[in-house]
Amino acid sequence: QVQLVESGGGSVQAGGSLRLSCLVSGSTYSVNCVGWFRQVAGKERERVARINTGYSTTSYADSVKGRFTIFHDNAKNTVYLQMNSLKPEDAAMYYCAAGVGFYGGGCSDKYWGQGTQVTVSS
Repeated sequence: QVQLVESGGGSVQAGGSLRLSCLVSGSTYSVNCVGWFRQVAGKERERVARINTGYSTTSYADSVKGRFTIFHDNAKNTVYLQMNSLKPEDAAMYYCAAGVGFYGGGCSDKYWGQGTQVTVSS
């Protein structure tokens, strides 16, 4: 049993920044990877970034590489997504998901939060 709560979304101008937070609670010992996803109405869900919280290895979608950074604070059981140089196409509902990492990469993404909205205006 794991619960995830996202926060930090909001409305910003293009070129601005936001930091999203994903608070992980419950049986936190049962998960070791967290991913950030985003979805726009009418489009498929996209994985933005992923982190293995045990080894701090990270991966990013090409669309955000160099602009977004995922990192964690184990003491706070929180995973963050720092988003810089935001573009209008970054606007979406952002979700975090937690699970267990697979050998060779990937994550089960078993538990999901309810999302936080990001709006970017030009």
